[in-house]
Amino acid sequence: QVPVGTEIRGMNILGLVLFALVLGVALKKLGQEGEDLIRFFNSFNEATMVLVTWIMWYVPIGIMFLVGSKIVEMEDIVLLVTSLGKYIFASILGHVIHGGIILPLIYFAATRQNPYQHPGALCFISPCSVSSSATLPSMIKCIEENNGVDKRIS
Repeated sequence: QVPVGTEIRGMNILGLVLFALVLGVALKKLGQEGEDLIRFFNSFNEATMVLVTWIMWYVPIGIMFLVGSKIVEMEDIVLLVTSLGKYIFASILGHVIHGGIILPLIYFAATRQNPYQHPGALCFISPCSVSSSATLPSMIKCIEENNGVDKRIS
C-alpha cells in the first residue's frame, strides 16, 4: 500500500522562522544598505510593544464589563461567590507553589546559585514559563533592566 499524504492547513512557522533568520543574515551582509531596513524593523518592533502594552492596560476594563454582565444575569450569587472563591484560592496556591518552589528549584538546578539572592533570576524565569505573548514586553524590559541583557539579544 502506498501511504497517502494529507493536506495540513495553517501557518508554516518553521518556514517563517527560517526566512527571518536568512533575511537577518542577508541584511547584515549588505552593510550600510541593510541598516535602514534593520532600523525600520527595530522601530516596528518598538511600536508593536507599545501597542501590546496599551492593549494589556485596557483589556481588564473590557473583561470587567463582560464578567459583570454575566454576574447580573445569575440567579444564585452565593453559589457563584463560593465557586469563584475556591477557584481563586486554588489559583493563588498554585502560583505560590510554582513561583516560590518549582521555578527556584529549576533555577538552582541550572545554575547552582541561590535564586532568592539574585533579584532578576525569577523575573526572567517566570515570564518565560507563560505561553501568552502579552507577557513579552514585560519580560523583555525585565531581562534588560534587571539582568543587564543586551537589547540585541533580548
